[in-house]
Parts: sequence; structure tokens; C-alpha cells
Amino acid sequence: MISGILAIVGRPNVGKSTIFNRIIGERKSIVEDIPGVTRDRIYGKAEWLTKEFRVIDTGGIQLADQPFRDEINMQVEIAIDEADVILFVVSGKDGITMDDEYIARLLQKSRKPIVLAVNKVDDFSQNDAIYEFYNLGLGDPIAVSAAHGIGTGDMLDEIVKAFPDKQQKEYEGMTRFCLIGRPNVGKSSLVNAILNQERVIVSDIEGTTRDAIDTSFKREGKDYVVIDTAGIRKKGKVYENIEKYSVLRAMAAIERSDVVLVVIDGETGIRDQDKHVAGYAHEAGKGVIIVYNKWDAVDKDEQTMQKIEKEIRAQFLYLSYAPILFVSALKKQRIHTLLPAIDEVHDYSVLRIQTNVLNEVIMDAQLMTPPPTHKGKRLKIYYASQVSVAPPTIVLFVNDPELLHFSYKRYLENCLRDAFAFTGTTIRILARERNR
Repeated sequence: MISGILAIVGRPNVGKSTIFNRIIGERKSIVEDIPGVTRDRIYGKAEWLTKEFRVIDTGGIQLADQPFRDEINMQVEIAIDEADVILFVVSGKDGITMDDEYIARLLQKSRKPIVLAVNKVDDFSQNDAIYEFYNLGLGDPIAVSAAHGIGTGDMLDEIVKAFPDKQQKEYEGMTRFCLIGRPNVGKSSLVNAILNQERVIVSDIEGTTRDAIDTSFKREGKDYVVIDTAGIRKKGKVYENIEKYSVLRAMAAIERSDVVLVVIDGETGIRDQDKHVAGYAHEAGKGVIIVYNKWDAVDKDEQTMQKIEKEIRAQFLYLSYAPILFVSALKKQRIHTLLPAIDEVHDYSVLRIQTNVLNEVIMDAQLMTPPPTHKGKRLKIYYASQVSVAPPTIVLFVNDPELLHFSYKRYLENCLRDAFAFTGTTIRILARERNR
């Protein structure tokens, strides 16, 4: 379960991107010794003390009229809006600057938990440099050296401590789903068509859905919640045109959903961004349905649907398990197929297989196609157990986990799908060495 979102803020060139890389454990952000080089927020997932959280790397805020200042300012404001905890990074080498004081005032207004990291404190002899930063009025500063990894454990301890307790389960017993996709693919119109009422503002201008409202409803005795992904809290063209912001909103909605509807625009066809956003749902292990909207606007014959389905399968290879629905929100065509598909996918995502039945399928699969040998050794599966749902996760107890090749794992997944369908949900297969 994701504990929350951490935003890293600070003026340019204090080491935010290096700290981001330290926290997520990989080099994802551009690190360059030029102020203002990180122009886009970059997102990652991190774990510390068994808590998982999202991390946003921001561009810096500064007072001087530098290039990208407005955009950077805006990105930090958005990150502050979205974050549960804020990591404010300053430089121990530079001391407090006017920009630091300006950012500190912004952060105090946010009323969010703030962790103050004094970066570039490369050895203990420089520790006295941190005391000046008490003057920012943001609590105890923590000395760190992102470049050398000094103090990052203490910093992460404070970050994890500051996350709010999110243990209470919202919408318990209800099927939660969201619609994700590029701007103007018809997400709002689809929500309206499902609800059969004008609950969401709809416009032809990209990015006009400004209110993020979760809508609960009942249909044929079942309870559902539509988790809105499109809401943009701040008005103005600049905010509305930020693709990265909409991706952040989509990621937050995906985390809270059971089933994700990936909406494709039938008029413009598949774009790279569709695949990018759908990848988040797949990686999060959520149930997935591909919804091809604006079907009424497509010139078609009796072969069109098959051709488009083939193209979608070729473009979304990693979503081979996801059902594809062709609908028109505008004409309310095939809208009735959405909720039954959501129910089916949700049911499969929480399906538990009896252990003896699961083992029968796995053992039959081994007999039909034995695992290939690798360096003279052959994988042997002794026992299988389903350890969790949403997504269904199978642990195989084997002689050597290294021998489970991805191609044989895919073969086993196909055997499981043949036996139990698992429509719309990924299956995770893990190998563990059997204790002797």
C-alpha cells in the first residue's frame, strides 16, 4: 500500500535530483551542474522501513528572472498541492539565500509536514553549517551529502515518520474504477454516460475538467465508485497543458482503483502517450480494460473492428489479457457493456485458486512441456501456492529460482489463463527456493 507522496523542492542547483536518485535507488533524473536544468518533475517509487511512497522531483524556485522561472514556480506549487510530505533541500555550502527564505515562506503556508535537508555537508567537520538553517523556522535541519550517501538514512526516517496514517480503507465493499487516457479522449463523457447524468463538466477544449470528484453510485444492487483522474485544481492555460501533471493525477487514481479503463480516442487512434499511461496500470497490478471510444466517428466495414483489435494487441503487447470494448459516449452506444466488464475483471483480480487445483495445473504444465535445461541444470517445481490477490500472485517453490526463465514463466502464465481465464488481470509468478 502506498503511504503517500513526497515532493522534493528547493532552488536550482542544491542537489534535488541527486537526492531523488538516492531515494528511488536509480538514476532517473538529469543531474547537471547548471541551475534550472531539471525542468520537469520526474516521478518514482521508493521504499523505506517497509513503507512505499511516490517521489516527485521538481524544478527549483528562484526570485531572479531566470528562464523557466514561471514554469518552475508553477511545478513546485503543483507538487506542494499533491504532496503529503515535502522535503525542502538547501545547500550547506551556500548558507541561507533569499530564494531559500522565499521558498520557506511558501512552504509554511502549505501546512504540510516539512523535512529540511541541508545538502552538500560532505564531512562531519562541516556539521556546524546546519545551525544557520534553524532561522528558516522549519524545525530541525538534517545534514546530508546526497553525493556520498551521508545522512540519507536519518532523512528518510523523518520522511516516513511524517506520512499521515492511511490505514483506514475508503469505499470498503465497493468496486472502484477510474478512466485514464490522453486529454480529450472522452473520459468525462464516458463517466456521464455511465452515470447517465451530467455530473462532470464536458468541453472540447483539452484539459477543461477541473473538479476532481469521486462519484459513488449503485447499479443492480452493486456499489461502485468512479475515481476521477482529470481534475486540475488550478485554472489557467499553463496548468491545463502540463502532461506530467495529468500523469501524476492518473497515477494517484490508479493506486486507489481496483479496475482501470484505458480510454483510446477512436478519431485519432493510438498514440505513444496511451501506451505510456496504460503502462502505469499494468505495473501497479490493477485490472485493466481497453476502451476504444468515439466508435461512432470511425469509418467502418465488417472487418474494421477485427483490424483495430489486432492493432491494439500489437501496440499493447503487455496488456494481452485486457478485454477491448468499442463504445461511443456521445451516442451512448455499447455503454451497457462497461459495468459487466468491470465486474468480471474485478472478480478475476480477487480470484483465489484452491491449492490442490493450482498444483494440478502447474504439474500438468510441467509434464506437457518440461522446463528447458540451463547450464546443465533443469528447473524443478515442487509446489505452488497463491499468496495474494489483486493481482493474483503465485509463488513457486523450486530447486533454483535462477532457472525460471521468463519464457517458461510466460508459458506457465498461459497455462493458468487457459485453466482459470483471469480476464483483465495480470498474474504475478514468483520463484522461491524450497527449504531443504
